[in-house]
Amino acid sequence: MTQGHVDVLHRIAAAELKDRLSEINRDFHAPAVVTGFPGFWSTEFPQACVVPDDPVLDLTPASHDLVIHAMALHWADDPVGQIVQSARALHEDGLFIAVCFGGQTLHEARAAMAQAEAEVTGGLSPRILPMGEIRDMGALLARAGLALPVADLVSQCASYRDLPHLAHDLRAMGEGNAMATRLRQPTRREIFARAGAIYAQAHPDRDDPSRIQASFDLVFLTGWAPSETQQKPLRPGSARKSLADALNEIRNKS
Repeated sequence: MTQGHVDVLHRIAAAELKDRLSEINRDFHAPAVVTGFPGFWSTEFPQACVVPDDPVLDLTPASHDLVIHAMALHWADDPVGQIVQSARALHEDGLFIAVCFGGQTLHEARAAMAQAEAEVTGGLSPRILPMGEIRDMGALLARAGLALPVADLVSQCASYRDLPHLAHDLRAMGEGNAMATRLRQPTRREIFARAGAIYAQAHPDRDDPSRIQASFDLVFLTGWAPSETQQKPLRPGSARKSLADALNEIRNKS
């Protein structure tokens, strides 16, 4: 994937969301989208109520059959709180689905900047937002009281001319360094120069070695507002056959 527009990852996220929604045998009539990018997501979901990802979400309880949290959860100070508020806005058996960065997103840039800064200054500064692991992020759904939780990710590789080109597009996407503990003074040029050299050597684009490769993991979280009509797991100890017996039957048949 060659990065030509700063919203390309949002377009990929929106397309994935639409594919997933199309596989659900249900029509959604009262959707809402929580996002820091209202212009883009309003166009992608024109029938939805679009609200900003503020600490207190502007959502009315039990008023939506679908809430999409779009490309903002990784920046939340309280991600569980964001999911809880989204869940409260759902009708019974309504769907919550979130997409955000996580996993190994920008691991190449993180490593290159850390090595360069350590070599030049002997220290480290927070440069790239820590990314949640899919297992930990999936656990947030259950903590928020959602049923049938599912977490998965879609990995994307983007091609950039160089590290400054990547940094420019990240800022344009609203993904710059906004951490409270970030360095409060300009970074020395030699750090960026060294990081660019490290990056280019360690992570060249496989199709064009004169460019660099950047990884982005889009994590998708899906859960449902609890309902008596949903499938329920069996009670522990209620199985009529042990796992060992079942496996033995499979072996005997093969």
